[in-house]
Amino acid sequence: MNEMVETAECHGAPQCDAALSAAFSILGKRWNGVILGLLAEDDARFADLGRGLASGISDSVLSSRLAELTELGLIERIVAEGPPVSVRYSLTAAGRALIPALQALSGWAKEHLPSPAAGSAGSAASPAGD
Repeated sequence: MNEMVETAECHGAPQCDAALSAAFSILGKRWNGVILGLLAEDDARFADLGRGLASGISDSVLSSRLAELTELGLIERIVAEGPPVSVRYSLTAAGRALIPALQALSGWAKEHLPSPAAGSAGSAASPAGD
């Protein structure tokens, strides 16, 4: 049996691996994986991340995603006292540990999915600069 499906069954149907389900509850949320991929390159300011994601993400959604990823311990918010005050975002060790998985997903997408249209949000960045 596939390692990603547990042997327990419910009403005759196999149950999804709980850890995989938990991972995709985070990575499956729009922009989260791409934000982590952008930060694999280097620390970034809020505006840099917004530009790196091309169009399609509002400041409020970006702010919400950054707060969620920070709370989950995947990124950290670094405040450098000014003047002017500077805020940057960086991957934590847990966030860096996800990069090989994101690179594998990016490679799979390049091989098995149609190429995204030029200028679309999906082509804005690939994890860790693939």
